[in-house]
Amino acid sequence: MFTKIEMLDVFYQTMRKDIMKIENKNYGFDFINKLTSGNATLDYIQMENHFIHKYRLLDISDQQRKCLLQGHINQEYNVCLYFDETANNTLCFNIDNNYKKNNNEIIPEIELVVDYLQQHLGTYDMEALSVKSGRGYHVWCRFAKPIANQLLLGFMIRISAKALASLHYNKHDYHSVKINMSPNPRFAKIISLRAFGSKHIKTDSFSRIKTIDGVLLNEEASWQYFKDYTTNKTIPEQQFMLAYNDLVNVIPVSN
Repeated sequence: MFTKIEMLDVFYQTMRKDIMKIENKNYGFDFINKLTSGNATLDYIQMENHFIHKYRLLDISDQQRKCLLQGHINQEYNVCLYFDETANNTLCFNIDNNYKKNNNEIIPEIELVVDYLQQHLGTYDMEALSVKSGRGYHVWCRFAKPIANQLLLGFMIRISAKALASLHYNKHDYHSVKINMSPNPRFAKIISLRAFGSKHIKTDSFSRIKTIDGVLLNEEASWQYFKDYTTNKTIPEQQFMLAYNDLVNVIPVSN
C-alpha cells in the first residue's frame, strides 16, 4: 500500500525534486533555520496579504523533501512544485476568475470550464484530475512518459480554446475566466503549483477533488480518488500524440 508521500512522488514523478516553494503563515529566524536545516539554500522570501510568507528552497535533499511533503500532508503549510524545464509527465490548467474585483470568488463559469475541459478531453479517451484550489481549480493530466513541454503547451492551448468556445456557445461570458497553463517553456523556472493533499493556505480548506460526474469529494475520498486516478487513468504517450495531432489539424495555430 502506498503512503501519501509515495502517492505524491508517483503522480509528480518528473517535477523538480531539488526545488520547492513553501507557503505558510510562519516566519522568523527559527522557522528559516528549520527549513534550511537539511543544507537546503533559501533563495528568497516573499510576503503577501493575510501574512502569508513564501519561501523558495534550492538544493533540497531527498530526506528533506520527504519531510517537507509530510508537513504539507499534515496541513502545516503548502508545498509548491516546479516543472522540469524540458519535458514532463503532467500538465495543469490553472483556472481562476478574471475579475479585477472579487477575484477570489469561484464563479459558475469556472465550474463550467472544468466540465467542458473534461468533455473535450473525453473525446480523446482522456480524463483529468480536477482539484478545487483556492479561488478556482487545478485540472491535471498525467502521462505514462515525459512529453516535451512545447507539445504539452500546444495541446493545452487548443483544448482550452475548445472549452472557452463551448462556454461562449452556451451564452456565458468566456472573458470572465482565466486559464493559465503549465508547463510553459518560457516560465518553467519561475512558476510553481501547489501539490495536492493539503489545506489551501489562504482559504484553510482542503484541496478537494471534483469527480468527472461533478461530485465534490471529502478529504478521505479525495485521497482515494487521487490514488485510483494515478493507478488507472494515466494517459499513454501514443494516446496523447493522437490527440495532439488531431487538435493541430483542427486548430492550426502557432505556439
